[in-house]
Amino acid sequence: MHSTIISDQLNKKEKYDLLVQQIEIILQDDTNDIALLSNCISALHFTFHFHWTGFYFVKRNKLELGTFQGPVACTSISFGKGVCGTAWKENKTIIVDDVDQFEGHIVCSSLSKSEIVVPVHNVQQQVIAVLDIDSEHYASFDVTDQLYLEQMLIKLSLLIEKLISNI
Repeated sequence: MHSTIISDQLNKKEKYDLLVQQIEIILQDDTNDIALLSNCISALHFTFHFHWTGFYFVKRNKLELGTFQGPVACTSISFGKGVCGTAWKENKTIIVDDVDQFEGHIVCSSLSKSEIVVPVHNVQQQVIAVLDIDSEHYASFDVTDQLYLEQMLIKLSLLIEKLISNI
């Protein structure tokens, strides 16, 4: 098993450095794609104690709920709607310090205070999914999160593309 406990005493960059190593180990496994992606999401979620961490996959011109950790979530999001749909439409990472200030924010949990959404691209640079992370604290995300998450998603993009094509 590849369970690694990443200390809360480390700074954000140190946690991400260890998390990237852990995800590389997880991806060496040859189990099914859903299990691999689920373990990657779990590692990310529990390393930072986020409120909600998961993927929405682009299917049938909507974002459809994929693997995640956290409370019950919205199952479908339209193009350009909410933070996730906006990140998909604008094809860029969006960091929201206070979700109540984001026009059109979709409330799945009243406990969410800040959010980061990062698009996942296929080899043609089309958005095939978004990674959505919610925090119970305001202004939880910054450029460090953005850089590490974007790098992490490059490593996960082929797995995600393969998984989407099979569901």
